[in-house]
Amino acid sequence: MYFTDDSLFPENMQPLIITAAPFGPEWLPGDADIPVSWDEQVQKAVDCYNAGATMLHVHVRDPQTGQGSSNFEQYNYFIGRLRQAVPKMILQVGGSISFAPHTAEAKAKWLDYDTRHMLTELDPKPDCVTVTTGTSLWDVTQAFVPDDVKGTHLDDPAVQAAWADMVVDSTSKFYIEHLKRLTAHKIQPYFVPGHVHQLEIIERLLRAGIYKGPLNLAICGYGGGTMGRNPYDWMEALRRTPHGASTVCFWSSMRGNIAIQNLGLILGAHVRVGNEDNLWDMHKKRWESVKQVEWAVKMAEGFGRKIATAEEAREMMKLGVWYDTAEETLFKLGLPPNRPQGYTGFMSYDTDGRLPKPAGTKSSPVSIL
Repeated sequence: MYFTDDSLFPENMQPLIITAAPFGPEWLPGDADIPVSWDEQVQKAVDCYNAGATMLHVHVRDPQTGQGSSNFEQYNYFIGRLRQAVPKMILQVGGSISFAPHTAEAKAKWLDYDTRHMLTELDPKPDCVTVTTGTSLWDVTQAFVPDDVKGTHLDDPAVQAAWADMVVDSTSKFYIEHLKRLTAHKIQPYFVPGHVHQLEIIERLLRAGIYKGPLNLAICGYGGGTMGRNPYDWMEALRRTPHGASTVCFWSSMRGNIAIQNLGLILGAHVRVGNEDNLWDMHKKRWESVKQVEWAVKMAEGFGRKIATAEEAREMMKLGVWYDTAEETLFKLGLPPNRPQGYTGFMSYDTDGRLPKPAGTKSSPVSIL
């Protein structure tokens, strides 16, 4: 992203999209404010929406077992219920499906490619499905401090060990096919790079025309294979993000997420809160997902940044918009064009040589020097 002198004024930023992630697939009922019955799961979405969240990160829990579900009939049923209960809310399905270990001997492992591809066939369709680009370790517990898991089943070292070697399996065989299927079903990908090198993969996919459409993404920093909480890494990832990206959201974990969401808020990015990422407030007290949404609203109001309505969020994300060519995609996203054969030098777009007309703003003193 490119920052000009007035970029940090809240009135010049996009209205804030708050994503709620209240279904915490890594937790068990009792660990946090985990909804279990269908009515409870739907009501949690309604409560988050009413509190100010316009996007919902969707995981599904089997009401019979309380465990995360990988049953696609249950996904279809739940999305259908959500479409009725919160029709304006943007539904973003987590591409991991159910990766939580169910026994002490199990490992946290993503499901196979064929199973994950079935997310592209959900009916009713979600608005977005998260897409990873690049296989990597994704140990979400590595940056935890002991108090982070106090009172949860992850307080057991054996259970933590089951998470320690979780690998996001995302080779080109997965993400290229997945993007083709999402495009065919007119479901937008929501990219989730864990560092700049996975962001580079996304740009190559755009340049190759494998995905042609608006770019919505979350920069993810959980440590343990993704970037951690060093603000220089976050700034570099944001700097490397295409300037014309539709939306950029920050995802991080536990109390570190409080700082990261404030960072995203003041930099013009968007925020995600909820028990999937964090259980604790700034006073180390338990923090329910809806309360986290209310906190995000309060922080935005204090900074002076407008909260996006559901309609504004959909417009910013350009949901339902697709591009025809790789070159159109690059232009819309503010990326330089592909290099024609034999062209030397840095790439830029041809112009007619004339300066654009002023946008109607008053000149600064510098402009007349």
